Amino acid sequence: MIRFGRTAWPTAAVCTALLLGAPACGGLGSGANSAAAEQHPLLGAAAPAFELASPDGKQKVSLRSFAGKVVVVDFWATWCSPCHESFPVYQRLASKFGSKLAVIGVSVDEAPGGIAPFAKGTGATFPLAWDEGQITSKSYQPPTMPTSYVIDASGVVRFVHSGFHSGEEQELESEISSLLK
Repeated sequence: MIRFGRTAWPTAAVCTALLLGAPACGGLGSGANSAAAEQHPLLGAAAPAFELASPDGKQKVSLRSFAGKVVVVDFWATWCSPCHESFPVYQRLASKFGSKLAVIGVSVDEAPGGIAPFAKGTGATFPLAWDEGQITSKSYQPPTMPTSYVIDASGVVRFVHSGFHSGEEQELESEISSLLK
């Protein structure tokens, strides 16, 4: 179980200016190893349902459509440097676990225009959604960008990753494998 401190994540300009190259775009002291760590309120709780538009607005992406599968819901933004590192990892995990795992990327960007180029540049082919107005992110309460939620096949949040850090791929793979047993 990953633990972290609660911090509000700033705008893109503040994140870029203060945390360039940091492992998370969310404020000083956040991340999986924060000294002021406390459990996320969704751990052990049902994942909040959502249905969001795809970046082009032509399709809907919902958690419900992946019922019965292990799901990774990742909140991210195009301006977040660690998000550029995390997407190829999520794509590798989606490819490795195939139909047993679903990965959903939820963009909190102010506008959807940069989402498709971001996905193309990172090689992501998993479903992406745009959280217009950040309504869904308010229900998940990500403390930083990126934050991912590993949800079991019964819809319960089992693991939360705040930020993206070196070596996280092995940890995510282990968590996903444990939920598939």
